[in-house]
Amino acid sequence: MTDFNNLSESELQAHIENAEKALKERQSSKRKEVIAKIKELAASIGVSVEISDSDKKTERKTAKVAARYRNPADASQTWTGRGLAPRWMQDLLAAGRNKSEFEIK
Repeated sequence: MTDFNNLSESELQAHIENAEKALKERQSSKRKEVIAKIKELAASIGVSVEISDSDKKTERKTAKVAARYRNPADASQTWTGRGLAPRWMQDLLAAGRNKSEFEIK
């Protein structure tokens, strides 16, 4: 076993990168084995299975929502109108102002 306390930062970083690469390869290999077993079992009972063996995770695509309201005292503070109203909006509404006054047109 390597004594990591005596290694330089660059040597430690190299060990980390090598370990991460080895781990990914091992996980990928194991994933392929499991997928092959699943397909084999499915075929043995006459069922076809479609499994994506991609290592990449799909990212959710979320659209940005445009701001609908702007703080008149600080133009950098905006609110989309979704979720809990920000403190500045709550304060203005508590003071008797109408939300429509702050709409971005």
